[in-house]
Amino acid sequence: MKKVKLCLTFMLAGLVLLSCNNKKSNPEENKAETASVEKREIWTKEQANDWYAKQPWLVGANYSPSTAINQLEMWQEDTFDPKRIDQELGWAEGLGMNVMRVYLHDLLHEQDPEGLYKRMDTFLGIADKHHIKTLFVLFDSCWDPFPALGKQRAPKPHTHNSGWVQSPGQKVLQDKTQYPRLEKYVKETVAKFKDDNRILGWDVWNEPDNMTGPSYEKVEIKNKVDLILPLLKDVFVWARESNPSQPLTSGVWVGDWSDEAKMKPMHKMQIEQSDIVSFHNYDKPQDFERVVKQLQRYGKPLICTEYMARPNGSTFEGFLPLARKYNVGMINWGFVDGKTQTKYAWDSWTKTYTAEPKLWFHDVLHTDGTPYIKAETDLIKKMTSEANKKN
Repeated sequence: MKKVKLCLTFMLAGLVLLSCNNKKSNPEENKAETASVEKREIWTKEQANDWYAKQPWLVGANYSPSTAINQLEMWQEDTFDPKRIDQELGWAEGLGMNVMRVYLHDLLHEQDPEGLYKRMDTFLGIADKHHIKTLFVLFDSCWDPFPALGKQRAPKPHTHNSGWVQSPGQKVLQDKTQYPRLEKYVKETVAKFKDDNRILGWDVWNEPDNMTGPSYEKVEIKNKVDLILPLLKDVFVWARESNPSQPLTSGVWVGDWSDEAKMKPMHKMQIEQSDIVSFHNYDKPQDFERVVKQLQRYGKPLICTEYMARPNGSTFEGFLPLARKYNVGMINWGFVDGKTQTKYAWDSWTKTYTAEPKLWFHDVLHTDGTPYIKAETDLIKKMTSEANKKN
């Protein structure tokens, strides 16, 4: 009996050794197993809500410095303006703002990735000094479909966002041989900052199905949405393959979200692929509250990444109390009046303005940092101060 037990022991030990040797002799398999374990999935409701519970109540603005007409002028080496950015983010900190949504552009990466990353790091350092996190936007379907590097044009007088550019541009969107370059831009950029806690998250594509309305609709391609739908899904996959510690999102901005059956394929996919749910709303407070209740069915954190168009009824006083009630993060459009001229309304593309509107469309501060409406900035300061005391 003792001999049988001894024999079985040796056999078992041999099997163990054989198994170990097999693993050592197949390093590629071991590597694949490790990669499989580390593969970044879409966050579950629990993961998303755990992350959100660690954030303060998020209040801030879409940001480009008042000295830049668009993303390219903000980030290119010759016009990057850290001194002005520092001053303006200091004003934001004074209001209690703790997040800024900031647009990048694929052409900046094509031109000089390391230079771009150096300037992004500078920006993040300035923002962090002012206790502000950054939500970077990788692509954007709004405004001029023909972006070009180099010196940017001067603003067209009295016209809203007369120099803002799409990313990718129309020519790239129609040329699939350019897509590997876009993949490289996404993967390298997200990987570079994937563990950077100064970054709140990655908004991978702004308003992907925006056909630009009367501004550029005559030159927009009819199949733009058909091209972007599969590409945006790829962008989510590419970004996730870089294993970011921060959430990915792409905000729904138009349409009926009350029922899955009524939602367009683009909007379903945006929400399915997002770690947290983001959306835009430029309507009245009751409309904002209605869509918040609709989107709550997904059980994930909600961030409104664009709102505040005063003549539409989308105001700080109407939206912020509701957002606080439902714990929705809030990022308004426009901060300091400058070269984007977003104090003018969208209809400035079809209606002639000869002076600034009596009621500004967007923007919070004059160019010198003084409030456009002091009651608004007082409200923002009061609400962010009260929220921070509880966090």
